[in-house]
Amino acid sequence: MPGTDPACTTTSAEPSPPAACGGTVSHALAWVARLHRISMGRRLRDLGLYPGQELMMMRLWDCGAVRQSELIQSLGLDPSTVTKMLQRMEQCGYVRRSPDPADRRAVLVEATEQGLALRAGVEGAWRDLEDCTLAGLAPADRAELARLLGLVGENLTEEAGEEGACPPGAGAVC
Repeated sequence: MPGTDPACTTTSAEPSPPAACGGTVSHALAWVARLHRISMGRRLRDLGLYPGQELMMMRLWDCGAVRQSELIQSLGLDPSTVTKMLQRMEQCGYVRRSPDPADRRAVLVEATEQGLALRAGVEGAWRDLEDCTLAGLAPADRAELARLLGLVGENLTEEAGEEGACPPGAGAVC
């Protein structure tokens, strides 16, 4: 019976389904990630962005003009997904694409003035979501959660392979 096996219990508000009994932590991570994305989506809607677009803008704010191929690699998304995101963001006036002067076959992507103006709103949305997400956690618990999630991320880095890799020269912004 689901929920009676101690290995299949979780402290989250959503119990693990029987098929996830061997991965209750993974199920909890997926559940929290989904709720986090929904919550961020609501905040971004007020700025005229969809979830994930703010991550692209963050990359452009940090790196300036970057080749579309490097942007795709650094975001770890399917090229067609990034192309669709860029088309939407270009139509909204947030980004500009142009031929790379060093290689006319390559495309450079950069934030426009309108895109740069989104930064304060995006930073505020992330701060607000951080406060909401960590409400009730003491500073030491917040630090421990960040440390543990960092270890989990390191464990998954090799598993993600190239899809989780940063482009050459991305350095600390990755």
